[in-house]
Amino acid sequence: MAYKKFKVGSFRGEKAYTIFLNLGYSMKEAQKLCDKGRLLVNDAICGKNDPVFGDAYFIDYECEPKGLKPIFECDEFGVFDKPSGVLSHPNGRNCEYSLCDEIWSLWGKKACVAHRLDKETSGVIVVAKNVDSALNLKKSFENRAVAKTYLAFVSGKFDGNGLNKFCINDFKDFKDKLEFFDDIQGFVIDKNMDITKDYDDIKIRMEICPEGKRAVTVVKLIKYYPKFDISLVECYPLTGRQHQIRLHLFHMKHRILGDPIYGLDKFSVEQILDGVMNERDRVKKTGASRLMLHAEKIVFKFDNQIYNIKSQMRFDMDQI
Repeated sequence: MAYKKFKVGSFRGEKAYTIFLNLGYSMKEAQKLCDKGRLLVNDAICGKNDPVFGDAYFIDYECEPKGLKPIFECDEFGVFDKPSGVLSHPNGRNCEYSLCDEIWSLWGKKACVAHRLDKETSGVIVVAKNVDSALNLKKSFENRAVAKTYLAFVSGKFDGNGLNKFCINDFKDFKDKLEFFDDIQGFVIDKNMDITKDYDDIKIRMEICPEGKRAVTVVKLIKYYPKFDISLVECYPLTGRQHQIRLHLFHMKHRILGDPIYGLDKFSVEQILDGVMNERDRVKKTGASRLMLHAEKIVFKFDNQIYNIKSQMRFDMDQI
């Protein structure tokens, strides 16, 4: 298990948070660790202001890297090609492996991912090496000073039926982002979205709704495979909503192959997410053993320099 229990010492009344201060954590970090229940005394969770008597144990994440290396690196950040099936960040004490195993073993625990990439989505992800870089990178991402390109295998032939062709003059409010794309082409899916309001549904499932936040994706057909009736498409998300590309393509009747959430009933979704459904049944139900979505390229501005980084990972029909 990645989270393990480490003895930090024996104490006679020191407040819990001071133990973390003495380990080199800031006051904010010490209090946060206590709030997360990461300090145990006699197998009981210790509150941040509780006095500690006896042996104290820190529940900490022990990195177990598998040798994944960045495809680009500078003094402030690195870029990884994240494989499908790998979490960007630990999701709880039962997490056995995540990209952070590689990140923290290389650059320490101040390093962090600068943006999200779903577990089953493969491809490029930017990692800040320190706190200052993380703040600057996240600020750039929030200010739209970043452009991403994705590849996806979808059901059917994507022909843009019912959609308008992309015209840069119609999207002047995305000018800062569009400057990073070389020559964006395709059809526009401009549909507001929000998290589902059906509380009996999957909590992370999103839905198209007029009152939701604006979401814009440009989609271009790369190749159609008539034998299998599937298409390889290139996607340019002009906004960054959760599950945006997945929901937009599903809404247009071109579901991404292997999608574990959209187009399935709640029971099947839970079976896949819980790892209960076997690979054969998943392929039969969704069309692939993994989500066939790949972050192909990222372009962003950092310290007045433009970085254009493309994935080196293989993404093709053989993975379906």
